[in-house]
Amino acid sequence: MNDSLILILFIALGVIVLGGLAFVLLRGPRAPKGGYPQTRDADDVAAPPAEAPEAPAPSRPERPAPVAGRLVRLRARLSRSNSMLGKGLLALLSREKIDQDVWDEIEETLLMADLGAGPSQRLVESLQTRVRIEGTDDPAHVKQMLREELIRLVDPSMDRELALDGAGEDPGVVLVVGVNGVGKTTTVGKLARVMVAEEKSLILGAADTFRAAAADQLQTWGNRVGVRTVRSEQEGADPASVAYEAAETARREGADTVMIDTAGRLQNKAGLMDQLGKVKRVTEKVAPVTEVLLVIDATTGQNGMVQAKVFAEVVNITGIVLTKLDGTAKGGIVVAIQDELGVPVKLVGLGEGPDDLAPFDPEGFVDALLD
Repeated sequence: MNDSLILILFIALGVIVLGGLAFVLLRGPRAPKGGYPQTRDADDVAAPPAEAPEAPAPSRPERPAPVAGRLVRLRARLSRSNSMLGKGLLALLSREKIDQDVWDEIEETLLMADLGAGPSQRLVESLQTRVRIEGTDDPAHVKQMLREELIRLVDPSMDRELALDGAGEDPGVVLVVGVNGVGKTTTVGKLARVMVAEEKSLILGAADTFRAAAADQLQTWGNRVGVRTVRSEQEGADPASVAYEAAETARREGADTVMIDTAGRLQNKAGLMDQLGKVKRVTEKVAPVTEVLLVIDATTGQNGMVQAKVFAEVVNITGIVLTKLDGTAKGGIVVAIQDELGVPVKLVGLGEGPDDLAPFDPEGFVDALLD
């Protein structure tokens, strides 16, 4: 190989080395694998890493439909589901001749609607007396008498206001009790939704620590309406300690109310008494229990009555929440429970929707039965 060829090779190698060096210098330092340069041009698009979680969009707490609108819708549903009772009574009272057989059929219709033996007998006797004294067979007049007697049985004079607020620095404590499957947790969530719309501040307490999904379900409701849920991450934790912490949190944060969702998986009355009694005692060390709401599934009929009696023996029930009232033609359970316990029905649920909970209206309830 001659000298000129060697010289050409050296020159070519030098050009390659210098070109590579110039490329590196002009490109700038490389970012670490998976990272990004510390500086970038203003026109560069900064995309987040693929594995970075997307920030959740801020959510607005849900607001319920106005009370008036809910009552109209619920009354329509109740009218459709319970019309058999009203139609049956009106058909019997509209006969040309109302003899003892008719009155027996009326009483049987009332009993089948779970009105209860005592209230059914009182209603029949009162109607018999009025029909005899007024001597009327006009269907419209008879319907009006039936309406008046049913309203009297439902008893509009009962105090159906919810005692939700505390006094001074103490929040009001609302215990929600009942067996599993009646809709306790859903009732707490729906009621919280209404309270938030009324600009009440509250804390939810997930004291049902035995049912795995109960705390998650309650927290989901809390997130939907924008309130905090106090819970234990340990399944089977002491319900009283969760209730105590929820009450403490409510008092510390100046909340108006703390609502405690309690467990319903109770095997006997002794266990029920021990657990609910402890929850109530421990919570009252922080703030007074202002309301104890017993949730009952209206479709259970007389079984619901048995449940109500057991819970009434254990804690001082202050109000009844009747759920699934749209799924039964036995609306008389409202009268039976009130008559047996002397405790008013304060709320009714007529569906699975978030707005399907409303204050119980005695006259509206009776009108829906007779519509």
